[in-house]
Amino acid sequence: MASSPYRTEHLEPSELGTKAWDASYESELSNHALDPSLPGTEWFSDSAASEKIVEYLTTTLFLPSSSSFLDLGTGNGHLLFQLREEGGFKDGAMVGVDYSAQSVELARILGEEKDLDVRFERWDIMKENIAGKEWMIEGGFDVLLDKGTFDAVSLSAEFDDRGRRVCEGYREKVEALVREGGIVLVTSCNWTEAELRGWFEGGDLVFVDTISFPSFTFGGKKGQTISSVCFRRKGRCGRSLSAALRLCDVQKLKT
Repeated sequence: MASSPYRTEHLEPSELGTKAWDASYESELSNHALDPSLPGTEWFSDSAASEKIVEYLTTTLFLPSSSSFLDLGTGNGHLLFQLREEGGFKDGAMVGVDYSAQSVELARILGEEKDLDVRFERWDIMKENIAGKEWMIEGGFDVLLDKGTFDAVSLSAEFDDRGRRVCEGYREKVEALVREGGIVLVTSCNWTEAELRGWFEGGDLVFVDTISFPSFTFGGKKGQTISSVCFRRKGRCGRSLSAALRLCDVQKLKT
């Protein structure tokens, strides 16, 4: 991992870092088949994370409706649906990927029921190459979303071919999916803002901003139940984003 002013420690491995998600989504598929009003779990709903993310992208970054999105670990696709329906992102490509085939099946069913132009594909970012994937946009997506996926990867006990915990190679894989000047927005319930900066800063990603969530104080220290941190990939701020200058200004103020 590249150097960063923020030190990070590994999490203890957990079943949540394994394919246990398949059984969870299989159950949600069955529940939805029995009762179509049940769309499945929306992660971090108790903190209104999806609403906060949509608000941030539209009222702080002012991203245009043509922005393209890649949602890593998309689950039931809820965040992408919300961006289409409530965020005003009507024109750009939206792709959700997940290593769970059951997750992708559920998201596709929900997307068809909503009649929304959102694409879902089974793909494991940690084990599969992006080369040849026809859903991948040349040059990368404008915005990459991670809502809980790095959390799950961080809980995996697996090691990569360099002998590292797989989470140590996550940032490099993310960088290859977003265009120069594009946005990476990571939301976590396991890592603080400082810890996320430790994992993602360095290399091609620079810190931009954070999303504010309700805070609490414990032992004299203030914290949030979840953290959502915005990074930008180094390079020209972007050909089509009308928010590019605004984004660069925010970054300068924060660093």
